[in-house]
Amino acid sequence: MVSEKRPTAGIDELLERVRRGYERVEAREAYGAARSGEALLVDIRYAALRDRDGLIPGALVIERNELEWRLDPRGSHRVPEATGHDLRVVVICNEGYASSLAAASLHQLGLHRATDLVGGFQAWRAAGLPVVS
Repeated sequence: MVSEKRPTAGIDELLERVRRGYERVEAREAYGAARSGEALLVDIRYAALRDRDGLIPGALVIERNELEWRLDPRGSHRVPEATGHDLRVVVICNEGYASSLAAASLHQLGLHRATDLVGGFQAWRAAGLPVVS
């Protein structure tokens, strides 16, 4: 017996759908928000990319597979910066794709101000914003 299933959304459709759920930020806006203490930048790039391209000063580095556990304000494995559900988190991946899915996941945990950086780390660097080795 073969069951008919509806086709599922591909990754492009999924990205489009999750991105409609929040307002993404550009690099300079994220930089200003972090400098003024209004946002927590969270770098989810894997270690090889961080080693190759450098780090954003002041950004919290959390591996993608640990993100929800570290930022859930009610979680037993949260980082000290995970102070509450009103925390504005800007998730940064390499090019702005994985970070969109990560931000949507944080929304499901009640972090309603979570967003991601359009273009990711590469956009940050292209904007001439600070990077350290």
